Amino acid sequence: MVVDFSPYVRRRCQVAKELGQGVLVLFAASPALRNNDVTYEFRQDSDFYYLTGFDEPDAVLAILGGAEPRSVLLVSPKDPERELWDGARLGVEGARSLGVDEVFPITELEQRLPQLLLDRSHVVCRFGDDSLVDPRLVRALAQARRQARRGAGCPSSLVDVATLVHEMRRYKDSIEVSLLEQAVSISAAAHVAAMQQARPGSYEYEIEALLRATFRARGSERVAYEPIVGSGPNATVLHYVKSRRQMMAGDLLLIDAGCEYGYYAADITRTFPVSGTFSAEQRAVYEIVLAAQQACIEAAAPGVTLDQLHQRATRVLCQGLIDLGVLSGSVEDAESSGSYKRYFMHKTSHYLGMDVHDVGRYFDQGKPRPLEPGVVITVEPGLYFSPEAPEAAAAYRGIGVRIEDDLLIEPDGARVLSQAVPKEAHEVERACRK
Repeated sequence: MVVDFSPYVRRRCQVAKELGQGVLVLFAASPALRNNDVTYEFRQDSDFYYLTGFDEPDAVLAILGGAEPRSVLLVSPKDPERELWDGARLGVEGARSLGVDEVFPITELEQRLPQLLLDRSHVVCRFGDDSLVDPRLVRALAQARRQARRGAGCPSSLVDVATLVHEMRRYKDSIEVSLLEQAVSISAAAHVAAMQQARPGSYEYEIEALLRATFRARGSERVAYEPIVGSGPNATVLHYVKSRRQMMAGDLLLIDAGCEYGYYAADITRTFPVSGTFSAEQRAVYEIVLAAQQACIEAAAPGVTLDQLHQRATRVLCQGLIDLGVLSGSVEDAESSGSYKRYFMHKTSHYLGMDVHDVGRYFDQGKPRPLEPGVVITVEPGLYFSPEAPEAAAAYRGIGVRIEDDLLIEPDGARVLSQAVPKEAHEVERACRK
């Protein structure tokens, strides 16, 4: 298969323009030990992949700005013996197809990295996150300083990679949107399959297995995060991932699951009755959450902040809790006192992209940052009544409902990418009965 690496070339060119006389240095992800001599599945560092499209460990990227910008990649050389065990590598010659200006073996890192830092005003890097990477960068800086005594310049500051690369990643281009749409489409199919398959007597892990199988069967590389498949009272646990419980007649099943496709993540949540019909109490809670989500989706547009969306969701949920008799007083009282937080304790939205909680600043000079075209977000209000909920909420104990969709902000509003998954109560019931 011929891979088009031109998007990565364009991104590196953009970085080089922003660097001035600086240099960006990024290390690829390293295999992580799971137990004994078994490693976890390898996934490339998102920033590294965003700028290279290179999916192998033990590599380093340097992008140099200035009058003669260039990109340098150091990779693991070909090694037939290791490739017999771990699979084929691109090697130095093969990596030239990525469109970088220079490629060297990673074995030359200690020699070449200090040279790449010379006469550079600053280094854009990730520092303090990896105890194995930090010393290598420190050693290179120390060697560059020693050469500075002989007349060469060396960096005088370190700059967090978030200030440059993460801001680029906040805005999705058409290629990225296409990959997100594919991740969402695959995830949507899995959610619909789960609605059709779940029945009283089946186990949460059976539905989780169905989700994972659907992801892989449709070309997804992996899950974007550990799926949440919580039935009955488990739906009230925000990050429940054990998937052990047997589902009972009358249960709600909350599924928060999304796949990754081409390194881009989907993030969808639906809640539905495993018996095919909502009880009166379940439906009442469900309709409140749905109304809160719809209010946010209608409001999502350039210039709106995530804080404003959260406030809109909170207001609808507070009114709903008052209507149910769970809270007393006015909506303003519930908002100001925070009494609603017993039932809605998380934020409504986050960025979505290569990471399920994607990068990019949420605040600018201490103020919530307005949304802009090209930004992708989630909208996910919920209500959770734990088995220990107060007496006022006794009729709703054990009910947990969250509804989450993925939205692309466009010039005139927002487009729901995950609309293929039923969420109107009657549509959900119909899907569950198929």
